[in-house]
Amino acid sequence: MRISRLTPDESGIVPWPTLSVSKKAVVTVGVFDGMHRGHTELLERVKALAEQQRAYSVVIMFDPRPGVVHHFVKEHDGMEPTADDLAVDSQALMSVDERVHRMAQLGIDHVLIVAYNLAFAAKSYRFFLGQLVGKVGMRTLVLGSDAEMGSNRAGDVEAIQRLAEATGVFQLDVVGDVGPGYTRVPRIIEPQAPEQAGEPDDPLLHMTKDEQRAWSKSHDAAKVRVWSSTNVRYLLSQGRMAEANEVLGHDHVIEGQVVHGEQRGRDLGFPTANLGEPVGGYIPVDGVYAGWLVDLGKRDKALDGYEEEDSAAISQANVDARVSPGSPWRWPAAISIGTKETYESQTGLRHRVVEAYAMSKEWLDLYDHDVRIEFTNFLRPQVKFDGSDQLVDQLRKDEQSALKLLGA
Repeated sequence: MRISRLTPDESGIVPWPTLSVSKKAVVTVGVFDGMHRGHTELLERVKALAEQQRAYSVVIMFDPRPGVVHHFVKEHDGMEPTADDLAVDSQALMSVDERVHRMAQLGIDHVLIVAYNLAFAAKSYRFFLGQLVGKVGMRTLVLGSDAEMGSNRAGDVEAIQRLAEATGVFQLDVVGDVGPGYTRVPRIIEPQAPEQAGEPDDPLLHMTKDEQRAWSKSHDAAKVRVWSSTNVRYLLSQGRMAEANEVLGHDHVIEGQVVHGEQRGRDLGFPTANLGEPVGGYIPVDGVYAGWLVDLGKRDKALDGYEEEDSAAISQANVDARVSPGSPWRWPAAISIGTKETYESQTGLRHRVVEAYAMSKEWLDLYDHDVRIEFTNFLRPQVKFDGSDQLVDQLRKDEQSALKLLGA
């Protein structure tokens, strides 16, 4: 895979690379946050058409997410955000690196990451698609049925289809609705931790139709696809991990660097890897989870970023060696997210912490290592214990529960 980061100039013009003077491209466009099942089907379609047409498969991905940029502008009286303003996207389901890694696994040839800004957003969809035809060599565009692009989101699939037919220079291939239909999600997602142990149920399943309508009205719920990033974000905010993973088609992942914590876990016999900030990916609601801890090693500064096109391929090989099932750098884990209420009165600290206890027979020194945490199941809510003895008893139970669920 070849990867390019592209920054539009002050007028919004993107310095598109010439992929080939003779080979054409099958292109798709989007954010692909979470890389859920709907994204996978779309990218598999791109790959299949590219093979049929002997063309490159190309993904154009936006970073930062357009919705984040426009929300900032709205909240700051039209002022465009700086890179520092958008350095941490706490609502992103998945880091850009993780999205790229998964695209590589699907066999995509090129990923063009465009730095989304207002000047670029002001360009019409006609101009944007003309650039893709003339610069990138696009001959087929693959989109989902609800795709929109260009200034004021005027380029929906109907408008793009008319443009394709009028110009005759590219074809539009629309991937229809995929997945098990639609659901309703509150427009404003408020994290709500489950009150009971075990995977929480969908509360709507136990309601009558009248009760469901009342719930939708009281939560100002919007209709969204089940296979959507919005639905995944909502499920994670409610601790419904198994349902979120079903939509994703893979375990939800966050990544970060291990930092020194209070080392209380080590004293209790349950040493944990504490993630420092920033964390790549959406942090689920507070609670204890079963999952996996994967050591990605100490960061290689030479591979940071994508200035060298082949750096991502090297990094991808490095990651694949560690995340494979049975890898010696991958351990079953009990993962805690919360504020450590048991010791709050002693420490005076109430900051939110992500820590993972790796169930390894050997001592693990992961300080300053990059790690990934893969979530499989919600175990229980956070509880304030009377002291260390009660906490240790519960940690032993968490360990056994996690090992049973993970089959480890």
